[in-house]
Amino acid sequence: MTRIHRFAAALLALAASFFAFDAPAQPYPNKQVRWVVGYPAGGGTDFLARTTGAQLSQSLGQPVVIDNRPGAAAIIASEHVARSPADGYTIMSADNGVLVYNPALYKKLPYDAEKDFALIGMMGRSSLIITASPNTGFTDAKALLAELKRSPGKYSVATPGLGSPHHLALELFQREAGVSVLHVPYKGGAPALQDLMGGQVPLMVLDLPSGVSAVKAGKAIPLIALQGERMPQLPNVVTAKELGFPAVEAFAWQGVVVPAATPKDIQARLGADLMKTMNDSGVRQKLQDAGWDPKPADAAEMTRYTESERKKWHALIKARDIKLD
Repeated sequence: MTRIHRFAAALLALAASFFAFDAPAQPYPNKQVRWVVGYPAGGGTDFLARTTGAQLSQSLGQPVVIDNRPGAAAIIASEHVARSPADGYTIMSADNGVLVYNPALYKKLPYDAEKDFALIGMMGRSSLIITASPNTGFTDAKALLAELKRSPGKYSVATPGLGSPHHLALELFQREAGVSVLHVPYKGGAPALQDLMGGQVPLMVLDLPSGVSAVKAGKAIPLIALQGERMPQLPNVVTAKELGFPAVEAFAWQGVVVPAATPKDIQARLGADLMKTMNDSGVRQKLQDAGWDPKPADAAEMTRYTESERKKWHALIKARDIKLD
């Protein structure tokens, strides 16, 4: 290569580097967004993410792809997201287990619920119901309560797992109602519900999205809603408040988070589009039909709610001496 050729090549390289440096960054988003779900496909959390994500992709103008990473009370997914690039292309379904219970139940976690995530907004919640197997003969909430009081420790109550909202709701109900039952934790809601329907376990704390079909088919008998107001989907089911336990107010709720260092403008964009999505009438109807109660809330409101939940449930976990490691 001659001196002239070398000089020309250097000029071209310099020009290329100048224009590459000067080129404006593409606006967010310019590629697909990955939505991490810490539970298996086909469950209530997965349905909520997929239904919401399908509509959110229209607002963002990019595909939203669901990435299921189940296991260890969503700890695996939470650690993964906490260490993912903070660029707005990784978001996660975060429930009260991830943000509230786990930090109080485990001495050591591979993520910090308060420092590793930025809250984007709330999506919704599901009611938690004490249900009976049809072969128990229980059809009345007061009769069930009387039997539980009369026979402490006799009845087994299934939940989807240790540290789940269902488990903590059961602990709260036992304390407030003055009853004692045998907690039977399963590895997921599906096997627990299967055993309830089959009569292998007499009672279960069931979330409505996971059990709406079984309830409608008469294979799971809903008796007590562990909340203050009656459910619109099952208006005949008595609440804990109506039975005299107003402090029993428990839900399985879901919000969206991103890695903490995600730029504020991207957080704001995601939050605005999430609220738009959650207020879409079509999305709301699909969620309600599946047993979800849409409760959209922005990041500030989600922060206040999460903090209040931590105070409430951490106190219960300490009082009941619940430890999972």
